[in-house]
Amino acid sequence: MAAVRSVEFLLIGGGVASYNCARQLRRDGADGEILLVGREPDLPYDRPPLSKEYVRGEKPKEEVLFETREWYEEQDVDVLTMTSVMSLDPAERVAKLSNKEEIRFEKALLATGSNVRVLHAEGAQRDGIHYLRTLRNCDAIRDELERAERAALIGGSFIGVELAASFRALGKECSLVMLEDVPFERVFGREAGQFFQTVLTEHGVSVHGSEELDHFEGSSDRVQKFVTKSGREVECDFVVMGTGVHPEIRLAEHAGLETATGVITDRFLATSAPGVYAAGDVAEYDSVVHNINLRIEHWDVAFNQGKAAARNMLGKNEPYQVVPYFWSDLADWTSIECVGPPSEWDEIWWRGRPEEGSFTAWYVKSGRLAGALAVGRSEDLQSAREALAKGADVSQQRELLEDPEGDLSAALVGDSS
Repeated sequence: MAAVRSVEFLLIGGGVASYNCARQLRRDGADGEILLVGREPDLPYDRPPLSKEYVRGEKPKEEVLFETREWYEEQDVDVLTMTSVMSLDPAERVAKLSNKEEIRFEKALLATGSNVRVLHAEGAQRDGIHYLRTLRNCDAIRDELERAERAALIGGSFIGVELAASFRALGKECSLVMLEDVPFERVFGREAGQFFQTVLTEHGVSVHGSEELDHFEGSSDRVQKFVTKSGREVECDFVVMGTGVHPEIRLAEHAGLETATGVITDRFLATSAPGVYAAGDVAEYDSVVHNINLRIEHWDVAFNQGKAAARNMLGKNEPYQVVPYFWSDLADWTSIECVGPPSEWDEIWWRGRPEEGSFTAWYVKSGRLAGALAVGRSEDLQSAREALAKGADVSQQRELLEDPEGDLSAALVGDSS
């Protein structure tokens, strides 16, 4: 017979959303039992350093973990690592775990995160081909860096670009290959992407755009190079694939929850099943900023949604209205800050220019701000955040927005009418 246990709050997923949900529940006075279930062997940890300080050996594992085991004990939060929720019955309020326990719950959070998108190319089973999603993945890459001199990255978004910068900062030869013409082209557009490509190449990264992987080659079982469909050969000692992720929504689908690209929620992060909430990579939420259902894969979103879900589990009924904020850096070469993010735009207006190394890009859709990217101009983003929150009409404010010394408090005003 399976062991049966009852808890008030079941948090499914061992990442930042579940961690911050547990923390907020206790901060807001919840005294019921909290059970956090995660499939990884480690306690909840901070993922952004994996491609930066942690992979470079600048930050130890203890500083990557959000809290110690003692903290969870003090907060009376039970954490099960290396454990998965195998099935969820929202109507009966029952979950079955991989350790054979049966959990009865009052409220649940689905925060199952994402899995890497695996490319099934010829030779992809060779040793030395890695993906980066977990601490264990990063430890394997760090082992490679101890003996490797030539690294190759496939993918022109955050994982590929951040790792390229980290590897070069460690003195490794590094090649970055991507489908896009320039890095971040799909996220920020071609001109901004060209700026980041220039930063990379000036620091010694070999960047190859408009290339698609065909196959891997090597001697014995070890990768030594890969070949693109155009015939370009990239020799390397190891490869990291930054080919994106997909949300882990199978549990939600099997539980009968409404899903699309993610788990559908309302503005309170509640799913189609009463008492079940979703947060982080899996949550396709009703965004008051974008006026569409949106799913955003980013640490800051998961952090804030975990907090919001906790408050609504406690009956606060507060719509999730946080304007997403993104931050990254490329070694100590440059920084990236973004609010929005812009999912689509008609025009990009520039406050400063990319070639000057300090700029803000305003992404405008139908006369309203859709997002903003800042490099070296952090002070612009608070005004951008306020404009996004109120849906400000900026159609008559281009001159002010493009003036590097302009008063943004005068430019980014308006309402959503």
